[in-house]
Amino acid sequence: VATPREANLRTIHDFLAGSEHQYMGIPAGPEDTWDSVFELMVDKVGISPDRSHEQGQDTISAELCVTALERYADVFGRVVRERGSILFATAHPAAMPAVYAPMAQATREAGAQVLTIDGGIPWDTGDVRAVGDVVMVEQYGGLRHTHRPEPMDLVLDQLEAAHRADPSAPLPDLVVTDHGMAGAAGTRGYSVVAVGGCNDPA
Repeated sequence: VATPREANLRTIHDFLAGSEHQYMGIPAGPEDTWDSVFELMVDKVGISPDRSHEQGQDTISAELCVTALERYADVFGRVVRERGSILFATAHPAAMPAVYAPMAQATREAGAQVLTIDGGIPWDTGDVRAVGDVVMVEQYGGLRHTHRPEPMDLVLDQLEAAHRADPSAPLPDLVVTDHGMAGAAGTRGYSVVAVGGCNDPA
């Protein structure tokens, strides 16, 4: 993979330290140690298990990736078949909208519901808004990459407020997203399917 080994190892330390770029809405617990998180990344992602390997090329497991994508498809497909409500959002606007937008279109064509938000929700020096069917962070007229969980918290706050005001207003049966947006939605108890990199231990 393109991500170097030293970056993969450094992000484990950053996650455990509560780095704003690596905790992604999932605080490390007292049971989380460098060893336990390293083993998790070996088992779930397929980074090299060689602890003496500290620099250079690292790996992911193609087999683990395909197996995870099959689980992803099972969860996504079940919600679509049940005509549930799905929220699509990304913190990686350079790449992931090209994946999520066709999924949203397929969702709608199959009779399920695609959720979006109304207008822009102010956050930091920009706002959180739906671009087509995918919620993203806008800043200075462009789209921003972020690992922060707050954008998803703001989106869910709006949807939950609408549901309290009108119980027929749907909440997500599934959130299709990544990174801090995934961490925030999962921490709040929503069902999530997400992608992440070998340098994303959260």
